[in-house]
Amino acid sequence: MNILVPPFTRETATQKVRMAEDGWNSRDPHRVSLVYTEDSRWRNRAEFPVGRPEIVEFLTRKWAKELDYRLIKELWSFTDDRIAVRFAYEWHDDSGHWFRSYGNENWEFASDGLMQRRFASINDMPIKESERKFHWPLGRRPDDHPGLSELGL
Repeated sequence: MNILVPPFTRETATQKVRMAEDGWNSRDPHRVSLVYTEDSRWRNRAEFPVGRPEIVEFLTRKWAKELDYRLIKELWSFTDDRIAVRFAYEWHDDSGHWFRSYGNENWEFASDGLMQRRFASINDMPIKESERKFHWPLGRRPDDHPGLSELGL
């Protein structure tokens, strides 16, 4: 696994964001958890997981509910050891109702490049299936698929 470490440049921050997007699009809670410190602290909506086991538990529940999950992240800003991201993802529930979830994340990294803090604010918007914009096969977003800015999101 290629871990980029602080201090970040625009190039390495952008790479870190894409690596996070790719990991989350795998929908593999164990794989995703490995980029966080053992004692990583999160705020995700109204949940506050601490540490990798709680992160795995959280992500397992998330992806059991948010079906056909597809995510795009975009760099918003960065400093030496922090990155701000905006994102959108599309998913449906087990009744077939589609949603686009919009949000922002603030990340703080340890010197070894693992994320030690993640604060996420997220809003869900019901959409019709015909309004979906993320149509790639499940998994990594293809390099030629438009990002959030190109999609007008």
